Amino acid sequence: MPQYENPWTIPNMLSMTRIGLAPVLGYLILEEDFNIALGVFALAGLTDLLDGFIARNWANQKSALGSALDPLADKVLISILYVSLTYADLIPVPLTYMIISRDVMLIAAVFYVRYRTLPTPRTLAKYFNPCYATARLKPTFISKVNTAVQLILVAASLAAPVFNYADSIYLQILWCCTAFTTAASAYSYYHYGRKTVQVINGK
Repeated sequence: MPQYENPWTIPNMLSMTRIGLAPVLGYLILEEDFNIALGVFALAGLTDLLDGFIARNWANQKSALGSALDPLADKVLISILYVSLTYADLIPVPLTYMIISRDVMLIAAVFYVRYRTLPTPRTLAKYFNPCYATARLKPTFISKVNTAVQLILVAASLAAPVFNYADSIYLQILWCCTAFTTAASAYSYYHYGRKTVQVINGK
């Protein structure tokens, strides 16, 4: 049987804040207000650091929902940022397409895992109930590295118009590193798929 847990933890609220900041960042980039965008991005990064730190150090703040919500917030933020930065001609289209495609597949897999780990009878109310914990997700090591590299590229791309280095060779090297880690991350989930999911058996 699944466990019931409190979804209103500080880490989960921080993840939701990060999701809320994503469209704000996208708008700022489209408006080419890169100075403010850098500040908002730093705030989003701070919420990412804090939610992980709190969840690791306070047991009552750790939740199965958080194990899915934290990476989901990262993917929403990264997807909106990459699309916006591509529109602003700061990140190449093929790289953004690659990242979005991987994230769409991972999000679809999360929804599938949620469905498969629900006990019967499966209902919509049960499926979307955040208190109803059925599985914990464990990202692979290369996936964590990939998220870090993707965010480094975002920070570098946001700063490029501010500090006038948009044509730097170092940005192009970052594009290649991001493409490589994204492909490696996708493969790691394909190869270790079952090991990244821990089904919860509550009493």
